[in-house]
Amino acid sequence: MTEILWHGRGGQGAFTAARLLGDAYSLRDNAYALAFPSFGPERRGAPIRAFTKLDEKPIGNRSEITRSNYSIFLDDTLFSEKSFHELKQNGKILLNTKKQFDDPRVITLDGDGIAARILGLPITNTILLGAFAAVSREISLEEINEAIRQTMPRRLHEKNIAAVKAAYEEVVS
Repeated sequence: MTEILWHGRGGQGAFTAARLLGDAYSLRDNAYALAFPSFGPERRGAPIRAFTKLDEKPIGNRSEITRSNYSIFLDDTLFSEKSFHELKQNGKILLNTKKQFDDPRVITLDGDGIAARILGLPITNTILLGAFAAVSREISLEEINEAIRQTMPRRLHEKNIAAVKAAYEEVVS
């Protein structure tokens, strides 16, 4: 099972990204996904966590993820040295930031810059989803694009698909 832990702030779309990833993965035959947010005193701007579990067999464990294969940060103010304790062996952190890190476990990209350029809004959830596709190889761009087409309002398709592709290409290069 691949487990992904999403860190964001209320209103940034961390749960939407977690759900889109699960929807995209589930498009395959014999592929199962579970996506859910943490529940608590959530409000716009408050730190939140969301979770995605991916497997080739039905997923019965519905508990929160404490150690992940991937930890994804939509907001770099939520990242700290403690974040490494959330990783399984060989785990990776995807971080929306302009900063650079000299640690092979940390993959960075300027998601805010991509969002400003393509979406015109400071929303980086689908951008980090594109970065995840580039790093993990767990999901393809076409599967993400199809999940966007199936679940998001039509008016959001073109820009979000372009944002996913731009993030993927930035991380791959």
